[in-house]
Amino acid sequence: MQTSAQTQQDTDNDQNKNQGMVVSIICAVAVAHLLNDLIQASLPAIYPLLKDNFALSFAQVGLISLVYQMTASLLQPWIGLYTDKHPKPYLLPLGMIVTLCGIGLLAIAPSFTVLLMAAALIGVGSSTFHPEASRVARVASGGRFGTAQSAFQVGGNTGSAIGPLLAAAIIVPNGQIASAWFMLFAFIAVCVLFKVSHWTIHHAHKWVSNSAASTAHKLHGKTLLRALIVMSLLILAKFTYIASLSNYYTFYLIEKFHVPLQHAQLYLFAFLAAVAVGTFAGGPIGDRIGRKAVIWISFIGMVPFALMMPYANLLWTVIFTMLAGMILSSAFAAMVVYAQEAVPGRVGMVAGMMFGLMFGISGIAAAALGVLADTHGLEWVFKLCSFIPLLGLLTAFLPKTNGKA
Repeated sequence: MQTSAQTQQDTDNDQNKNQGMVVSIICAVAVAHLLNDLIQASLPAIYPLLKDNFALSFAQVGLISLVYQMTASLLQPWIGLYTDKHPKPYLLPLGMIVTLCGIGLLAIAPSFTVLLMAAALIGVGSSTFHPEASRVARVASGGRFGTAQSAFQVGGNTGSAIGPLLAAAIIVPNGQIASAWFMLFAFIAVCVLFKVSHWTIHHAHKWVSNSAASTAHKLHGKTLLRALIVMSLLILAKFTYIASLSNYYTFYLIEKFHVPLQHAQLYLFAFLAAVAVGTFAGGPIGDRIGRKAVIWISFIGMVPFALMMPYANLLWTVIFTMLAGMILSSAFAAMVVYAQEAVPGRVGMVAGMMFGLMFGISGIAAAALGVLADTHGLEWVFKLCSFIPLLGLLTAFLPKTNGKA
């Protein structure tokens, strides 16, 4: 049986490589990811504006993130699990339409409660997008799974970097109502995703190939449980640290260095752009040297910069955060592909779990860090978070999933 499974895997891989990567589809889902995450990044980017408009505490700011992140996370594994067996490609544009409605509500929200409703709608749209779009990227990868996942991810990270920049240019000077302009980006994404859905319908045999993936390198029993626990802790470390910067970096720079809000948004853009660069590198490198090696490098390599950042001046704070973000971000594509190799045949479910954990942990971390910032101050929070990357040492306990892991 093992030999038969290995033969099936070799056949599937040969077919994928012969077909080659469908670059146009990879680019389409990357562009859609860019637009999706650009919209999502506009929400934390205008937290200072919303905080002033509605007289919010840091805890309430964290609650907005929590509502968005939890709605974005809880549905994803279930959507992925269901569509592994019953593909629903038109969920992609339909989910983006829900996001479009959330942006419109955000623009006209008259109260904190309505802000939470808008955040929830944006989160629901995200929960339908990520597992399905990640699956499309894998189907179109031509066997270069890490490269395809990295390209998909870098689209999202690029959008996350551009979002705060556009928010600083459009929303901050013109007020909350100006966020309605971001509905245009959602509409463009809907159009792109209808094209992607049309492609997936005409390549249904590849969906079947994914669901029938080889079990040659599948992990079982205690080994699988250990891998999932360690991976969950690594995701906890990665996205708690990222949440501290993406949600509170602008507040930190304003409080400690007294920089104007728009300048702080530019520094946030620099950090998020560095994250995009790191994400782009992680997937192809993982295809060559293995997923586990990339995870090792990403955590251990950024520890010195994370530890030094809270004690640096403005210039070195910006440099250290960019270096830390770039190195740490190289891990996520490798993490996703590692998990898909550990649990083959459940591409959508695994992607949903990974992205769900990402959003859930980010939301919980944002809320918890907001409470800590209210009680202990932002500088104390950033000193605490500087030790989180040390959890990357747990990578030593990840089992191998294939020869390069």
